[in-house]
Amino acid sequence: MAGAVERVGQNLSADHRRPFVISGVNAQFVNLAQKDEGLASFLSSADLNVADGVSLIGAARLLGSRLPERITGVDLMVELCGMAAKSGRTVYLLGGMEGAAEGAASFLRNQYPALQIIGVDRPPIGREFDTLVVSQIRTRINDSRPDFLFVCLGVPRQEKWISKFALDLPVKVVMGNGAAFDVLAGFFHRPPMWIQHAGMEWLYRLCVEPRRLWRRYLLGNLHFIDTVLVQAIRTGVLSMNAGTTPH
Repeated sequence: MAGAVERVGQNLSADHRRPFVISGVNAQFVNLAQKDEGLASFLSSADLNVADGVSLIGAARLLGSRLPERITGVDLMVELCGMAAKSGRTVYLLGGMEGAAEGAASFLRNQYPALQIIGVDRPPIGREFDTLVVSQIRTRINDSRPDFLFVCLGVPRQEKWISKFALDLPVKVVMGNGAAFDVLAGFFHRPPMWIQHAGMEWLYRLCVEPRRLWRRYLLGNLHFIDTVLVQAIRTGVLSMNAGTTPH
């Protein structure tokens, strides 16, 4: 987390032709990117991808890499807002359920009284890509010129929105953040910290919402495992590591 925040901070003062793009990646994101070239391209071109899922940590180890730790999108967003509060940077919140962005803004202001949230916005559900709606949102962002733009429209809509409409906006950093506003607003409750640290947050959510999430976590996790094993076999990593513990 410290390294991710430091890297974003280093790029805040840099002169870029487009915003610094951050993406939080989990198994579902990888599964969707297997079928969606646009999403895969977004992932490849992002400036910073963080492992928002313990499955990414395990997959990286199997494939011969090492990721320091899991960094959830909501936790990184809170840390970046803390940095923004200390440095006088401004924040714009876009998306979430009805009332979620406002609730998230209230939470963040309580955490960081000096934080400057200069925009709270939400396109009507299902109209995120309507020409008029996009034009109005872009005008408000252009007028406010925030340093940080957090977009919570869900994967892959937020990535497509960022790719199409955010890369020429006058912002320093843009991040797709899934349900982060909904979580910070208290609409969804995260499990106890010991469950998060054990990497079992997905199981907690599955138990809470089995009908909605069983396909994503049970079938989705199996598909992700299959994808990782195929890559390991193709690259020879699995055969080289056979009989040993990945480091």
